[in-house]
Amino acid sequence: MKDILNYIDGRFVPASSGRWLDNIEPATGKVYSRLPDSGAVDVDAAYVAAQAAWPAWKNVSVDERSRLLAAVADRIALANDELAVAESRDTGKPVSLAKSVDIPRAAHNFRFFAHAITQWASESHGMGPVAINYTLRDPLGVVGCISPWNLPLYLFSWKVAPALAAGNCVVAKPSEITPMTACLLARICADAGLPPGVLNVVHGTGADCGAAIVAHPGIKAISFTGGTKTGETIARTAAPMFKKLSLELGGKNPTVIFADCDFDRTLDEVLRASFSNQGQICLCGSRIYVERPIYERFRDAFVGRTQALAVGDPSDPATRQGAVVSRQHQQKVLSYIQLAREEGGTVLAGGEAAAVPGRCAGGYFVQPTVFEGLPADCRTNQEEIFGPVVTLAPFDTAEEVLRLANGTGYGLAASVWTGNLALAHRVAAALEFGIVWINCWLLRDLRTPFGGVKQSGVGREGGVEALRFFTDAKNVCVKL
Repeated sequence: MKDILNYIDGRFVPASSGRWLDNIEPATGKVYSRLPDSGAVDVDAAYVAAQAAWPAWKNVSVDERSRLLAAVADRIALANDELAVAESRDTGKPVSLAKSVDIPRAAHNFRFFAHAITQWASESHGMGPVAINYTLRDPLGVVGCISPWNLPLYLFSWKVAPALAAGNCVVAKPSEITPMTACLLARICADAGLPPGVLNVVHGTGADCGAAIVAHPGIKAISFTGGTKTGETIARTAAPMFKKLSLELGGKNPTVIFADCDFDRTLDEVLRASFSNQGQICLCGSRIYVERPIYERFRDAFVGRTQALAVGDPSDPATRQGAVVSRQHQQKVLSYIQLAREEGGTVLAGGEAAAVPGRCAGGYFVQPTVFEGLPADCRTNQEEIFGPVVTLAPFDTAEEVLRLANGTGYGLAASVWTGNLALAHRVAAALEFGIVWINCWLLRDLRTPFGGVKQSGVGREGGVEALRFFTDAKNVCVKL
């Protein structure tokens, strides 16, 4: 049994209450560690440490902040294998996925913002011979970063790195379901020389620890990634306090496939977009629309490839589908599969819990599942399932598929597959989503704005958008 600890003011400490939460390995269903059940007292201690550290940290030179963040990136990269195993054990994802995607991206996040802060310039506006205006970007002070369970270190670092780069001190809460790599990152930051109090990591439930961060009067901004309902709750608390808010929420993303696509490449990438991380990525394409001339061919090939995906022990290099994150989430996904049957859908692949023998016999596995024959307005096609479940449907015209694609309350990401770039641009412009990929999926340039519209959130992360969020603009006008 391992103890995960809070990291407050440069020290690793338990919750002030002495209470603990169990941390369960999804692949086995067994408790393998415990984490602090922290609350408002612990959050306030983290805030006090951060506020005390901020005057010195905000005055650290840009070059020195850059050096420290780059040192963190180097240490994450060196610990790639160790962190990947920890991430896999906490989430149920294949170790191979964590090694190739999650941990390298976390290192890249720190390295990107280490460089970005050195290149960020302010604006000036001349008023002829009368005056000149220039803009200062001041760090906010102490900010709150709350990250989800699906990509724990990847998304934790996506928030923490720009906040630190901009000169803020951070009170951060990882998901209580997947806390291990955030604790390991705190150790890496300490080893890299990050001053005490600059980064504080507090573990606990969203209802206690997370809510205390959002409601704390001294915390100036909240960056949150997670479910839309939780985002609504955060906004109700934070908005009347005039905190800055960045909310990256749910998605029900469409995949639009035209008949003139590169069939084999599209098949490969759409399979990846459907089932990567067991479908537990907010950017996964769960509604697949295929132009009618190739619908049956694509459906049959896609179903065959889905049935061939190896579900198994995440530590096995041959595994392509690991466990979903918890028993509760497994039951949620299975309930949507049953709902899809009740709504008239036909199961083409999967449709059940998956049995994995040996050490994983008690794990939380779900077969990759494909449905067709569901109406566009049914719950299965309207609500975020966040698991390895996709629906297939044909379409006849671009206008029809745009109505289908835009016909949900979400607007995070979409992908378009076609050899006709004029058509691709026209469709991309008409899609009501914050991100549109053309002939690719999850191809990310960290300089670009990231976020959604409608129920998928408010604000943008990435590049200068993140640095803007974690700073306040101050105009200085000098009369000449």
